[in-house]
Order: sequence, then structure tokens, then C-alpha cells
Amino acid sequence: MIRHNPLRPLFWLCALALLFYGATEASAADRAPLRWQAVLVAGDDSQPVFDNAVEAFTRWLSAHGAAADDIHRLSAAAGPRHPGSQPASASAVLQTIASLHPQAGEGCLVFVTSHGQHGEGVWLAYTGEFLRPAALAQALSKGCGKAPTIVVISACYSGSFAAGKMRAPNRIILTAARPDRPSFGCQADRTYTVFDECLLGALPNAASWRGLREASLSCVREREHEMEVLPSQPQAFFGAAARNLRLR
Repeated sequence: MIRHNPLRPLFWLCALALLFYGATEASAADRAPLRWQAVLVAGDDSQPVFDNAVEAFTRWLSAHGAAADDIHRLSAAAGPRHPGSQPASASAVLQTIASLHPQAGEGCLVFVTSHGQHGEGVWLAYTGEFLRPAALAQALSKGCGKAPTIVVISACYSGSFAAGKMRAPNRIILTAARPDRPSFGCQADRTYTVFDECLLGALPNAASWRGLREASLSCVREREHEMEVLPSQPQAFFGAAARNLRLR
């Protein structure tokens, strides 16, 4: 004899309500604008392109609600020319990231632009050393935890920063090139590198970080085709918990 359980329909209604509530919460989190705790690094001062990009990123963050105290700038040219920046040594970069600790409604944003070397990492001219993926991953874990985290590494051979320990569910990582390819535009007569120009140019109109990636990638391909150079093939990683993060 099969007995009817009068509570069973109620159980399924509750389960469906919980699923709907969870999906709604996730969707709301994707839509909600974040306040960024940002670390912006110009790793080399042999050309002005790197400090120019940091300055432009600072303006974008400020225009979108970031407080001055939430934007940490480090530069190889720290000094009278860049009074708002501290020296961009590896220890300073890593310690600054490790000390961010964003609160609810906040996320981490790290932008590093410089030269890069195959198998080494991103060049930091102030102290003549490299910022390496493993060290950056450790600093991000300590300073950002599970908070939404954006990492942009603009340098030759920077694809290594989108792999291995750098990957985490809460992170989006954008790089200027494959691990075995150079990127372009490090000339004194340019305002930005090719990748930085395309990224910064796409920022005002992109609604999401994924949209920013697609728009900047298309721009890089077009510029490199015009330059008749080996494609740099920028790399990206979108963690499961961050893949739908919006820019605005």
C-alpha cells in the first residue's frame, strides 16, 4: 500500500524556492558594481608608455567611484615625476597586494605593465628583478582571499600568469601575450603599448570583463595585422565564480 505524504509537495516547493533564491542572489552579485581595491604597477621607466597606462587606469577607476586611498600606484620612476607612486620593487608590489583585504562589496584589481622575459616574469627595473607568477599568486591569496579579483598582466611572454597557481575560481586574468610570444608597442614615441591601448580604449564601452576581453582582443589582432608582426595571442582565464563579473 502506497501512502500519500502530504508534506512532499511542500518539500519540493521549498527546494525550488531555494534554487530560485540562489540563482537570483548569484545574478544580483554579477550585476552589482564593485568597489575596487587596486594595485597599479609601471614596472619599467625606459619608455613612458607604462606610466601612461597606469595614469589612464587611475583616471578610469576614479571616474567609477574608487577612492584615492583605494588606488595604490607603484612605478620604476617613483619620485618627483610621479609623486603619487611608491617604488616598484617586487617586495613592495607583493606586500601591497597582500595587504588589500577587500570587504563585502569590494574586489581586488591588479594591473601590471612592463617588459617581460620568457620563463622569468615581468621586469621591475627599479630593483632589477622579476615579478613571477607563483609569488603573485601567493600574494593574491593572502590579500584578496575569495573576493572577486581581476589581474591584468601587460608584458611580453605574460601568458604564464594565466596558468598554474594563478588560476582560482574568483579570478579573472588577462595577459598581453602567450607564454612564448612577445607583445608590442614599447616605443618612446607611443602613448601606450598595443595591448594597453586596446584595453584602455575598450574600457568605456564594455559592460563586462568578458566583453572587455573580446573587444581588446579584436583590437590587438587588428593592430598587429597592420604592423605585420607575429601575433601575440593574448591569454585569458575566467574563474567559475567570476566569469560574469560586470564592469558597470
